[in-house]
Amino acid sequence: MRVPAYPHKHNGYKAPLPWLVAVLALAALVALPVLVVTANLLVPSGDVWTHLAATVLGSYIGNSLLLMAGVGTGVAIGGVGTAWLVTMCRFRLSRVLEWALLLPMAMPAYVVAYTYTDLLDYSGPLQSVLRAVFGWSSARDYWFPDIRSLGGAIAVMVMVLYPYVYILARAAFLEQSVCVLEASRTLGRGPWRAFGQVALPLARASIIAGIALALMETLNDFGTVQYFAVDTFTTGIYRTWLGMGQPIAAAQLGAVLMIFVAALIVMERLSRGGAKSHHTTSRYRRLPQIPLTGWRGGLALGFSLLPVLLGFVVPALVLAGWTLQVGLENSFGGDFSRLAGNSLILAVIAGMTAVAVALVLAYAQRLHPRPLIRFAVRIASLGYAVPGSVIAVGILVPLVAADRALAHGIESWTGRSPGLLMTGTIFALVYAYLVRFLAVSTNSIEASLAKVTPSLEAAARTLGCGTVTALRRVHIPMIRGSLLSAALLVFVDVMKELPATLIMRPFNFDTLATRTFTLASDERLADAGAPALAIVLVGLVPVLLLSRAIAKSRPGESE
Repeated sequence: MRVPAYPHKHNGYKAPLPWLVAVLALAALVALPVLVVTANLLVPSGDVWTHLAATVLGSYIGNSLLLMAGVGTGVAIGGVGTAWLVTMCRFRLSRVLEWALLLPMAMPAYVVAYTYTDLLDYSGPLQSVLRAVFGWSSARDYWFPDIRSLGGAIAVMVMVLYPYVYILARAAFLEQSVCVLEASRTLGRGPWRAFGQVALPLARASIIAGIALALMETLNDFGTVQYFAVDTFTTGIYRTWLGMGQPIAAAQLGAVLMIFVAALIVMERLSRGGAKSHHTTSRYRRLPQIPLTGWRGGLALGFSLLPVLLGFVVPALVLAGWTLQVGLENSFGGDFSRLAGNSLILAVIAGMTAVAVALVLAYAQRLHPRPLIRFAVRIASLGYAVPGSVIAVGILVPLVAADRALAHGIESWTGRSPGLLMTGTIFALVYAYLVRFLAVSTNSIEASLAKVTPSLEAAARTLGCGTVTALRRVHIPMIRGSLLSAALLVFVDVMKELPATLIMRPFNFDTLATRTFTLASDERLADAGAPALAIVLVGLVPVLLLSRAIAKSRPGESE
């Protein structure tokens, strides 16, 4: 029997209906956790929600809003300022800082939180030196900022999240027209007024998009706020689910958190407005470089170097010091190989699964360029905007219900209960990773497929290739690099992911991220050095690749 074809023609041939079915099924599967969390708003939770509203809900909302305000302001100042300086100015080490400013992306926020706690706590080296120098005998003799506070959480997150704004702002500055900047100079604008009145407004959409991404990561964070005892929605979801044993109330907290995320997305879209800017020529000239010397060059160097030192160099040195303090044999022996193996297994499976699903979605969208398919692909990519804790709850609620129904059926048939079959398994954990990080691979593969000329598909069809054969023999070989890059990005994100892993991991199944969190929570910071350092080293690979891609993003620029 021949498979019926979808009536839309693309590139001269009919695309088969199974691709449409596959996209809709995958989109529904990825959207399921979000739908479950949203639907639980209508489910009665008894007195639990009333108790939460009367006690901790206000602090969850207030702390989350303050955290977003502080992080948003910090990443905007740090990301935009450093992007403009290294793109449009020349000063000492500016070429090195172009890529070095991305290094803090390799540092998970919770790891940076642990390192600065060790440095700045009362028993840490900094306060110990101050007491020795000034003769202070106790904390009552002097004032020192408390790192384990809302302000400390904001500072730590700014250190590692400003690169989201830096990346997009630098790309926007690299794409700007030299003619527009020169025209502003002829109208009497100096370089700094031209930045504020011309370059900054032109890059506004990219900057706001970067701030929105940083704030989404802020809402997703669990390790930092938990360690600093700052009550937010992510800590509340974790406590309500695992501490109080109330999945419905946890899902409802997750739904409220999604309102924050939806508001960020809407604000980011509205900020673009209807204004658009386009280049009127395909000819690019090298961007002007403003030479900064003397005290101006020193200020530029200090401003650009400080985020690298605070966000990467200092934490990396602390982690290395912890590892050496414990000893290389103790740090990388014992359970380390098992933890690394668990992390690698999860990351490899999740990376391969995400790339396979993203390839199906992107290729189906290419075959069926219709609104329904585009909408389904966009829905499947929304998971990246949803915090990992929310996704975990959205998966566990239906899985637990399905497991109980299945166990009841098996028990009534065999007389023995099999227990939970899907909940607390690697399958469920990989499913959560897929929902969370699918957008990372989809965007990369979509962009790569768009570069494959349709004439190659037509030629493959004339040679008798079906859609699957054309994908396997034409498209995949041509986009192999993008497939590997997408898998690598998902791999690194999975290695760092903490909230979803903590909630959904199988019993007695630890990863580098969960072990780092557990050891730090037990105040065994030195023992947490090796697993944290391993996560950072893995995260450096895509950061360096990304830096190279940004540097080559403007046509005509030399590497």
